[in-house]
Amino acid sequence: MLTVNYLPTAILFLTTLTLPGWLQAATEGDASRGAEAAAVCASCHQADGSGKHNEQGESWPQLAGLDADYIAKQLRDYKSGQRQNATMKPFANMLSEQQVADVAQYYSEMAPHPGQGGDSASEEVLQRGRILAQRGDWSEYIVSCKSCHGPDNQGAGSVFPGIAGQHAGYIESQLKAWQAGDRTNDPQDLMGTIARRLSDDDIRAVAAWLATQPPQAN
Repeated sequence: MLTVNYLPTAILFLTTLTLPGWLQAATEGDASRGAEAAAVCASCHQADGSGKHNEQGESWPQLAGLDADYIAKQLRDYKSGQRQNATMKPFANMLSEQQVADVAQYYSEMAPHPGQGGDSASEEVLQRGRILAQRGDWSEYIVSCKSCHGPDNQGAGSVFPGIAGQHAGYIESQLKAWQAGDRTNDPQDLMGTIARRLSDDDIRAVAAWLATQPPQAN
């Protein structure tokens, strides 16, 4: 019979054994296997994970250097439909749970590249973006980006990704998606709440400024 002293340890051990497979896999990603599985991702996210920014069209995010657990969550959300994207869903569905973890680990170990899309913004626009990202605008109840995304917006754990050095077009498109309610896979509607308080000019400004900031690998 288990004594009281050993019960917590036993429960922890049994819980570990019965964790869902996808949760265990999230801590067991293999970058070398991920390199092979990620071949289908290169057409949009590039072989080096740098993504692509189009001034007059769609922008694909930089994945290099993002937190592995964050990437894995997004892939699972595409698979489940919690995050909607007609392009990403079929690619995500091609991956097994193990491959999701492997691909996420592969990209997380890559060195990130400078973001695109911010250099053409005026100094005035960049200054407004810097204020929003670093200090927020309390007159509009807008919390700064770094409050959640960490110092210098380099990311904070698996929930809040690094957004410094992300492409301006991608940041802008995601803020607008949260604003419109088309993206809802953030915790407690944190991003949706902030996005709905941003004007279109503010969205462009903060996206441009973040794109000019140096990214940092995890």
